[in-house]
Amino acid sequence: MLSPGFPSVALWVLVLSYMVMSVASKTPIGFIGLGNMGNPMAKNLMKHGYPLIIYDVFPDACKEFQEQGEQVVSSPADVAEKADRIITMLPTSINAIEVYSGVNGILKKVKKGSLLIDSSTIDPTVSKELAKEVEKMGAVFMDAPVSGGVGAARSGNLTFMVGGIEEEFAAAQQLLGCMGSNVLYCGGVGTGQAAKICNNMLLAISMIGTAEAMNLGIRLGLDPKLLAKILNMSSGRCWSSDTYNPVPGVMDGVPSANNYQGGFGTTLMAKDLGLAQDSATNTKSPIFLGSLAHQIYRIMCAKGYSKKDFSSVFQFLREEETF
Repeated sequence: MLSPGFPSVALWVLVLSYMVMSVASKTPIGFIGLGNMGNPMAKNLMKHGYPLIIYDVFPDACKEFQEQGEQVVSSPADVAEKADRIITMLPTSINAIEVYSGVNGILKKVKKGSLLIDSSTIDPTVSKELAKEVEKMGAVFMDAPVSGGVGAARSGNLTFMVGGIEEEFAAAQQLLGCMGSNVLYCGGVGTGQAAKICNNMLLAISMIGTAEAMNLGIRLGLDPKLLAKILNMSSGRCWSSDTYNPVPGVMDGVPSANNYQGGFGTTLMAKDLGLAQDSATNTKSPIFLGSLAHQIYRIMCAKGYSKKDFSSVFQFLREEETF
């Protein structure tokens, strides 16, 4: 017998029924691209009760989702056939073009009125071209690249920079808010990408600067943990020093503590810096440090760092003998 004041069985049944109905009533979301970032992003949508229709070019990436009851399909077109809200998280502009406009791309079976959100970091001009193609099909395209890294993706604290039709922003914000703590409207299609490119160029520069400062301090005899503590109490403090320190042993839970595995790959950083370089050329903008950072990350890729996290620039510097 239940104690006084304890909810009745009937009430518990009512509450549980409401919860089940709430989950069941949510429209399935298509998700394409389950890599280091896409995987935790998709999981956060699941946590918010959204059933998923998923696809990844690597079938193994879909296994754990399938085991949890999510629907796996064989192409981006099949995702578009089953879902009218789709999020894509892809490595490059070429991948995005293939997923949207390819032989088995989203646009082959996209439904009118669908909302397509691309969270990849790609060339702003490519986003604009994709938006035109999507518009011809009677659907809506928005670019919404992210910042925060794998840690923020796991915790649902990403920052989304959104470009597209302002009237559609609220619908996008509802979904993106399940995966991020900051969802910012930047303007028309391509402005989200513009903001992301600027952010990642600054991130690359600050990571190289942090790695150089830490390397110099260590060679001058300073304990790396002490040096990091001092930097993070001083004017040199930045995200690369206090949240994502590139020196092994200084911080737990970051790629430098795991032989630079996981996180944001050096190849992807080189790609993003290339986008910044192209944009700078198109707008006649001087980016002296951005260009130098691009060269450094390209050299790293050529020297075997392509699959390591971009913070491995510290290891690269340690191995360089300049004098």
